[in-house]
Amino acid sequence: MFPVKQPWLCKALGCYDCCIRCLGAVPYTSLLATLLCYTGVALFCGGGHEALTHTRTFIELYFARDVQDFIVLADFIKYFQYVIYGLASFFFLYGLLLLAEGFYTTSAVKQTFGEFRSTKFGRCLSLTFIILTYVLAVIWLVVFGFTAIPLLFFINMESSCHKVNILSETTMFNQQARVCMDARMYGFLPWNAVPGIVCGNTLASICKTPEFYVTYDLYICAFAGAGITLLALFVYVVATTYNYAILRFLGRKGIRY
Repeated sequence: MFPVKQPWLCKALGCYDCCIRCLGAVPYTSLLATLLCYTGVALFCGGGHEALTHTRTFIELYFARDVQDFIVLADFIKYFQYVIYGLASFFFLYGLLLLAEGFYTTSAVKQTFGEFRSTKFGRCLSLTFIILTYVLAVIWLVVFGFTAIPLLFFINMESSCHKVNILSETTMFNQQARVCMDARMYGFLPWNAVPGIVCGNTLASICKTPEFYVTYDLYICAFAGAGITLLALFVYVVATTYNYAILRFLGRKGIRY
């Protein structure tokens, strides 16, 4: 009834089918893990680097009088900031490798491109990525735990300052002087550091300084970034394990993709 041909429509439909096939070949789980990994690493490295810089100034101003008391902390901060540079580069490259591995092993790619072949080398490579990612996730779990230590220090410090303010308004005696914060308990300073501890109204005045709030917020960013990165690594483990299981299953059935 409609003999008129519409080549432009055919081309448009052909392009549409091609786009659908390309979108079907995307390993969305690996792509999501890569985005989470880059976001988490950016927050952890950026926030952690600046938080360490502010921590040195914060401890030097309010908790230590002698330079020798925080020289160990200063050296740790300096070297760990170099480690942060290395972590940023490593995760950038490792995320790209895992994303490429996701494209290589995804079942959508195998179904779309019939010439794709899974080799023993490819399966061994996938298994290697599973093991490396699992080990990296365990190591990063430890990093995630250590990131919580300075954040816990600032949370407790804010809570102590709030308690000091309440006691100073509700009591006639100098009970707020008994509320103290000891940086030596969290490993920031050695036990022989002087003073190493602040109490009462001095503690409350420190909590009102910009250094406190900036450092506190930076540690929150670093902690959140470490958590997001850990989540990304677990997603990577699930995705790579699933893809490897498919390769093994097809290999046992004698299907070569």
